[in-house]
Amino acid sequence: MNGWSPYALGLPEFLAEAERAGIDRAIVFPFVSYFDLDMTEMRTGNVSFSGTFDGVPYRFENRRLLEEVYRLHPKEAHRVMPFLMADPGRHPVEQVDEWNQLIKEFKVFGIKIQASILKSPITDLPTKSRGMLDFAEAHNLPLLIHSSIDPADQWSQCADILRVAASRPKVRFVLAHSCRFDLPSLQRIAELPNAWFDCSAHVIHCECAVRDLPAVSVGGSRFPSDYASPETVLRDLAWAFPEKLIWGSDAPFYSYADPKMQLKSSYAREIACLESLPAPLLERVCHLNTLAWLHGN
Repeated sequence: MNGWSPYALGLPEFLAEAERAGIDRAIVFPFVSYFDLDMTEMRTGNVSFSGTFDGVPYRFENRRLLEEVYRLHPKEAHRVMPFLMADPGRHPVEQVDEWNQLIKEFKVFGIKIQASILKSPITDLPTKSRGMLDFAEAHNLPLLIHSSIDPADQWSQCADILRVAASRPKVRFVLAHSCRFDLPSLQRIAELPNAWFDCSAHVIHCECAVRDLPAVSVGGSRFPSDYASPETVLRDLAWAFPEKLIWGSDAPFYSYADPKMQLKSSYAREIACLESLPAPLLERVCHLNTLAWLHGN
């Protein structure tokens, strides 16, 4: 609707790419925008709920993903772990009602939230949307949450997500994008037994750091490393937080383009960073830590 890229990735294409890289299993979820958002508003960069399609955020998109995995590609279903997509600020009760129906039909592995694009406050989770956290706790499902450090992004700040995590110790959280390299946030994750961070879209976030873009932490609060070398940054993060870092590609969002910015990487480039890790750390960041977050102790 607004010309951003990427905008889609089919399951067979993704699985072929992952197989070439030696990745056995992957988390998948619907893309961020959903049909009940006002499409006219989206074309101008605004976000509002229309309710003219299904009346419930992600009702169509979550079911569509699960049917694609389990019914359209059943022979490949063992290779992916579908997450439900959630909008924390709009019709949370109706979303949970829908989830309760879906888990009767399909295996679900977690819940994903990208509140920034939706302009939907993550701070609603402990209040009007606490039923989402109750659902996660009741079904032992982890949360994967897009994080931001840019002051202009009021929707999904690292500090807000960490306060939510601290308030719900029985729910496991991952903050995406290495907390935008914000050292205080990373240190807070190290203190919380129910929180981890992933390095999704690692290469382009390192480029943001090199260019001092507000998408990542700036100044003295940035995790110290050589951002001109994404391999070095990943190794430094893995050594500093060996039990907290989880690898992820964010495919196809390892690249991103809008009218104001172009950042380009590739799945192969993300894998090259992963393979630069020493074997014990590699085992941690793409296996042991992942399982701890997904399943708990």
